[in-house]
Amino acid sequence: MAPNRRRRNTPQRATILAKLEEMHTHPTATELYAEVKERLPRISLGTVYRNLEVLREDGLIHKMEFGLADARFDACLEPHDHIRCTGCGAVSDIPATDRPFTPALPTAAGFEVMGYRLEYYGLCPVCNREVARKTG
Repeated sequence: MAPNRRRRNTPQRATILAKLEEMHTHPTATELYAEVKERLPRISLGTVYRNLEVLREDGLIHKMEFGLADARFDACLEPHDHIRCTGCGAVSDIPATDRPFTPALPTAAGFEVMGYRLEYYGLCPVCNREVARKTG
């Protein structure tokens, strides 16, 4: 299906999107499932996975994949980057205005640039304190 071509909005899909829009933790499908299950007790994890994929295909959410870690989902469509904690896996937003640099477009290779993904990573304040406590 073509991006931005919306399908019929089911009650499950609407609930999943609404919950994701409330959460600012960039949850995994499993974490989102636990939250949605409180509102829809009969929903399955498979339904959550399928609807997240539909929402992504329709351009309503972003799916973030970080190597071997579980994919995380974001309902914020405004331009921004993310920073991932290598200790606990938490993901936080970095507003576009706080970017330390803007990547150059790779026009020399003849590509039509459709987007880019820049990953920042480090230790969140909680994990940083834990490391300092263990080494200090």
